Amino acid sequence: MGLSLQTDQILVGDCIDVMRELPPASVHAVVADPPYNLQLRGDLRRPDDSLVDGVDAAWDRFADFAAYDAFTRAWLTEARRVLRKDGTIWVMGAYHNVFRLGAALQDLGFWILNDVIWRKSNPMPNFRGRRFTNAHETLIWAARGEESRYRFNYAAMKALNDDLQMRSDWLIPLCTGGERLRDAAGRKLHPTQKPEALLHRVLLSCTAPGEVVLDPFLGSGTTAAVARRLGRRFIGIEREAPYAEAAQARVDAVEPLPEGATLVTVQKRDQPRVPFGTLVERGLVPAGSPLFDRARRWRAMVGADGSIRCGRVQGSIHQVGAAVQDAPSCNGWVFWHVEAPGGRLRVLDELRADIVAQGV
Repeated sequence: MGLSLQTDQILVGDCIDVMRELPPASVHAVVADPPYNLQLRGDLRRPDDSLVDGVDAAWDRFADFAAYDAFTRAWLTEARRVLRKDGTIWVMGAYHNVFRLGAALQDLGFWILNDVIWRKSNPMPNFRGRRFTNAHETLIWAARGEESRYRFNYAAMKALNDDLQMRSDWLIPLCTGGERLRDAAGRKLHPTQKPEALLHRVLLSCTAPGEVVLDPFLGSGTTAAVARRLGRRFIGIEREAPYAEAAQARVDAVEPLPEGATLVTVQKRDQPRVPFGTLVERGLVPAGSPLFDRARRWRAMVGADGSIRCGRVQGSIHQVGAAVQDAPSCNGWVFWHVEAPGGRLRVLDELRADIVAQGV
């Protein structure tokens, strides 16, 4: 019997074996930073032949390309099985492996949406001076299939980029300072720890609060930590128990953002149209209920037809909201609130989101 989908946990074991136990079509996004198949290449050694940054390629060593390709296709097959039809996957790689990853993704039926270049503002130098400094990695973003109606939070990405379209080249530094996890001796705990800024952008681009993110190669726990902070649920898989233990401690220390701060900007064209009357019909805001603005300056009464009345003004939630403020227009979904149990005000837009989540 497979595992039920218990989220916000780190599972220790082989990612393929663990994913086989997860329910199908159960996660909204997969974020994977798989082994790079480094093979102790010369660019990982200093002139004195010591390994750069304490890299131990034993965990990243495959007999040949065929073995690496077989492993890649096996874990991607399971990742695709647990991914929802409308889900997407992010796979990170460098020149050692990214081209093989791209071919495997396409062969297995994924539909590539973008290749994003993560340009490092503080890359590691090429110590031997025989190549260009390797200053970037590639992230492949793909939908589960060609027909997938995947999520892309375009407006949120635009807002994050000073109201300009987000490009596919991202300038983000390697994680340093206090963000970098270290062992008792002060050494880097994990050689390929990714910066939280990178995962923040990834998760914000393709998920919504409450959705489930799977990282089959959790490592130092960056995906899980960022997911927790952004109000997403997560499942992390890590083969090495010491890494899993460190990742768990890291996640436990994360303070989630306050309610409301995890919301993303949504384009109107991306939202199914839900009339306010639908909330009235379904009893989410029954006729006769009062509506309030955030400061409780105005109180309106809900009619059976979905109109509202505030004093002598009657009309839609938008018309009445504009009239009471003496404004040319008003988005009634974010102006009006209902009173939840305990006296807390809940904005109408949250109720509309509940309806959308149920398939309208």
